[in-house]
Amino acid sequence: MIKVAIQGIKGSYHYQVASDYFSDSSEIIEYFSFDELIQSVVHNICDYGVLAIENSIAGSIIPNYSLMDNSNLQIVGEYYININHQLLALNGKKIDDIEVISSHPMALLQCKDFLKKHPRITIIEAKDTANVAKKIKNNNIENMAAIASIEASKLYDLSVIKKNIQNNKNNETRFVIVSKKIVCSQIKCDKASLKLVLSHKTGSLAKILNILSKHGLNLTKIQSLPIAEITWKYSFFIDITFEKLDDLKRALKKIEMFADSVKVLGIYEKRML
Repeated sequence: MIKVAIQGIKGSYHYQVASDYFSDSSEIIEYFSFDELIQSVVHNICDYGVLAIENSIAGSIIPNYSLMDNSNLQIVGEYYININHQLLALNGKKIDDIEVISSHPMALLQCKDFLKKHPRITIIEAKDTANVAKKIKNNNIENMAAIASIEASKLYDLSVIKKNIQNNKNNETRFVIVSKKIVCSQIKCDKASLKLVLSHKTGSLAKILNILSKHGLNLTKIQSLPIAEITWKYSFFIDITFEKLDDLKRALKKIEMFADSVKVLGIYEKRML
């Protein structure tokens, strides 16, 4: 049975993705930080890792790009889920009983409009959505609520005192599946993630985009990150889709002529939205 690393515990969104993506063929291993998740795959404790990478409301999860890059793991798949945040508390509690709301920082950010309506309530960041729900139940914390999934409410026997409190009802998070293994089939693979480092010359990025266009590749994502060792120099993380793997290979050869460095983070099958 394969081992899959997630950030969070049973009832978290990472757990949901791992369960959906790998079905019953895996053992899900829980970690409280993304660093631990990545290291478990690097050191062969787990075969795969499930890593949230961007959200349709809050944007890119920047630290996870660096983690993924520095680990030299490969992206071997992706998965999108709709995130519906619920406000959970002990059975019988109402919003007027709540003095503290706790959740993962990303969940708090995605629910900031709701939180602004309740300025009297203290907001506390936590490492995991579901773990807050578990803590409330196990410790019988009467004045605290968690922002977590409907699955967490069922698992930890909590009431949903406010439904779907995220800022936008169309709230999706993209997760990537990372591994040391390269599982790409030339027949199925139609998406690639790359890291580019470009020179400061005028039009450097424009040249890369032109190459992508000429080879029939579609740019679906671009994210810049500063390079810590070189002041005011940036790396670009891009996602592209393609119909033929040969088109990607030809484009990469051209890109290498204009970029300071090119790193393939993964070639995999795109997930239909």
